[in-house]
Amino acid sequence: MKKLVYLFSLLCLINFSGLAQTNNMISVQATIENGVIEGNYDTKTGIQTYFGIPFAKPPVGELRWKAPQALDNWSGVKETKKFGPRPVQPVVFGDMNSRSNGLSEDCLYLNVWTPAKRNTKDLPVLLYFYGGGNVAGDASEPRYDGESMAKKGIVVITCNYRLNVFGNFAHPELSAETSYKGSGNYGYYDQIAAMKWVQKNITKFGGNPKKVTIAGESAGSIAVSYQMASPLAKGLIAGAIGESGAGINPTMSPVTLAEAEKQGLEFAKNAGVPTLKQLRALSTREVYEMYVESKRFGFPVVLDGYFLPKTIPQIFNAKEQAQVPLLLGWNSAEIPGMAFMQGKPYTDENYIARVKQEYPTDFEEVMKLYPHGSEKEIELSATALAADRFISYSTWKWFDLHRNNSSQPVYRYLYSKIRPELVDNSVSSGLAGGTVKKDANAPKPPAPVGAPHACEIEYCMGNLHLVKDYAWTADDFKVSETMLNYFANFIKTGNPNGDKLPEWTAAKAGDASPPVMIIDTESKTVKASNDARYEFMDKAYKNK
Repeated sequence: MKKLVYLFSLLCLINFSGLAQTNNMISVQATIENGVIEGNYDTKTGIQTYFGIPFAKPPVGELRWKAPQALDNWSGVKETKKFGPRPVQPVVFGDMNSRSNGLSEDCLYLNVWTPAKRNTKDLPVLLYFYGGGNVAGDASEPRYDGESMAKKGIVVITCNYRLNVFGNFAHPELSAETSYKGSGNYGYYDQIAAMKWVQKNITKFGGNPKKVTIAGESAGSIAVSYQMASPLAKGLIAGAIGESGAGINPTMSPVTLAEAEKQGLEFAKNAGVPTLKQLRALSTREVYEMYVESKRFGFPVVLDGYFLPKTIPQIFNAKEQAQVPLLLGWNSAEIPGMAFMQGKPYTDENYIARVKQEYPTDFEEVMKLYPHGSEKEIELSATALAADRFISYSTWKWFDLHRNNSSQPVYRYLYSKIRPELVDNSVSSGLAGGTVKKDANAPKPPAPVGAPHACEIEYCMGNLHLVKDYAWTADDFKVSETMLNYFANFIKTGNPNGDKLPEWTAAKAGDASPPVMIIDTESKTVKASNDARYEFMDKAYKNK
């Protein structure tokens, strides 16, 4: 009998110890500017996390469509162990995944991952802005998770910012309220509030406020380009990383204040609520439904005279941008060639007709830069044209402006790793990097000719293990470790090199064939061979 009791006790002990090992958290506290917060310390990973930290007053009621306001102090301990609500948004990209609990106008929260021990000081800092076209996105998405980067000795922050009608709406009455007589750009003001929060509080997490790098992908990358240009962000950053996107024509470039106010007034009048008092009295649901009914894809960035006094080319050409190291690049097949072909087959006749339609006076030059000879060559050229017109050219222009108007190093990449097969055959790849349910009637998509938009995020942040959609291989993990190390080195030193990585050379001003790091299974630096395409686009978009 004693033997049975002993065995039973032993089994219970084993079971309980097994259960205990699934949770390795210790509650930890930090005293920041506004009060005490409590997060978790994972004794297995060595990383502390604080999720859902408020960095501004909730932008609700009379604060709707105002720049973020300073928080009031709180007493007691604020628990920060769960992601705050994400910004109000429709399901624009069905392949976006979120770990936050619901949507709210009260969305100005950020998240911190830190490897700091009790005496750690002066760690480099990464502040990451999510993508989603300024209409969707969430700082809690698994692909942006900061743990892997934090394990490299970096304090990582992701922050929410307002979106769509809540984040970029301009109106004459809103402009009349401000000291600078402008409106719009509230999501960008939210990002600045997060950057200021970092300056005031990051030492409490072992970070160095003088070593802050901002980064982002797509709309997040576009945000980084605008923050580099904005006089309001001066002195808040030490480095910048851009993945596919800059706020330069034709990619989410700004409109004049007069145009933005006109669009906002028309939107409000069409919805039957033309005055600001009426608009602010509406519920979140009513504003959201007005926006959805309008069928708009957000509202434009505004030359508001304060956050953005001039365009990015004007600011960079005057050398008025943040003079910091820049690492940026784009993917090898950002968008399918069918986006240029408008669904027509890759034939000579169709391709020539489309090029002539888009470039009636320059079509011969375009045909030389984007050649045709076979169906495969047409597919590659149509893909290049679609990608350049969508986002690659604007990112190149940002690269070109900074290398020619700064003494700081500029590093350029081309991400080229094609993703592996999907785990689930009933889904297909979406536009934002995840997956959507496959349409049984849709034709089988062609094999990818390169890396699509947004696919690099989980690689560079070291988060393949959190994205379950793809059958990752050893090569994928190799590429992820390479890209993660390049980014980590850059955040630490302003230079991506080190750790026995392939040498990545900085670009020089005026170099017609600048070095480009091809990030792939075998990464290597090559000389750019197709920048004549971007020079042509520069003339076509009149961004000189």
